[in-house]
Amino acid sequence: MSITNQQVAGHAFLRLLYADGYFPDHVVDKGKAILLRLCARIEAEQPADLAALYALTEVATEEFNALEAEFEAAGSEIETVAREEIAEDFWFVASAYGFAEADIEELIAARDW
Repeated sequence: MSITNQQVAGHAFLRLLYADGYFPDHVVDKGKAILLRLCARIEAEQPADLAALYALTEVATEEFNALEAEFEAAGSEIETVAREEIAEDFWFVASAYGFAEADIEELIAARDW
């Protein structure tokens, strides 16, 4: 999966989670992979409007929903710090692809964390 957007390619996704030992790196790696897959899909599908973008972010958000069980199995959880960091990275992705007007809550509306 080759990301062509240089702003995205140079971004340190989930940086605060990697910096905090409470969040196991092997699970955070899976979260980073979700965000990179989202970027790849945006580049491949080139959503024309916010509705199309939100459809893509919904899929990625549901992947994070499923990842919650892995955090719990590793003695962690998607709690306040993680929720904010994940949400901010969703907004970063939207902004990097020209959707700075995206509503952060809409980007992750399908979340159950």
